Amino acid sequence: MKVTFYWYPKCGTCRKAKKWLDENGVAYEEVHIVENPPSRSKLEELYKNSGMELKKFFNTSGQKYRELGLKDKVKEASDAELLDILASDGMLIKRPLTTDGNKVTIGFKEEEFKESWIK
Repeated sequence: MKVTFYWYPKCGTCRKAKKWLDENGVAYEEVHIVENPPSRSKLEELYKNSGMELKKFFNTSGQKYRELGLKDKVKEASDAELLDILASDGMLIKRPLTTDGNKVTIGFKEEEFKESWIK
């Protein structure tokens, strides 16, 4: 199983998640979410595989999210519009975003990581 770990090195939660992956021997490829954000089509695939609402993919505590006034927009916009917005800036995506191509986790919760990434 090859895991892709989209992260932002300055993010404390991302660093905790990375440390957890390392300590638990999970092999992963790290991708800097701001320098190399997932493409729109990749985001759409992750969203479909995740079974979660698309709004869960937004970094709601981020400065960009507030600057763009997305709180209200996220409630009204179509999935297509939301995917376009997410794909426009890696800082808008909640992180870390971890996937093996089938499963997807957003953020870092140790229990969720155990269930998803330990075989």
